[in-house]
Amino acid sequence: MPDLMTDIDQQREIMQKSSLTDLTDQLLTAARGASSGRSAQTVHGGHTKTLRQTVIALVAGQRLDEHENPGEATVHVLHGLVRLATDTASCDGTGGDLLLVPDARHSLEALQDSVVLLTVAKKM
Repeated sequence: MPDLMTDIDQQREIMQKSSLTDLTDQLLTAARGASSGRSAQTVHGGHTKTLRQTVIALVAGQRLDEHENPGEATVHVLHGLVRLATDTASCDGTGGDLLLVPDARHSLEALQDSVVLLTVAKKM
């Protein structure tokens, strides 16, 4: 019979929990105090992984300037109001909205103090 404690310990190593609500508050406070008006933290993945999730806080009026899409991506608005825009279209999102990032050059602007969860699956 397998050792139950070993199985539970292994599950704890695989499963992780973090509060996006707490992180939203922390990053928004940091962004408000930063000269750049932004703050971010990667919560999953990284440069060596296919999937990356980063929480980004922007004070009103700050933006992520136009850039290429590194792969399939979504922006989940956790707080505030943002505008995702390309040369030809734009879409506003508020708390709870999930925006699909177009496969085109785009920018993201905070219309209010905002926090988003950016999820990217890099192109292979």
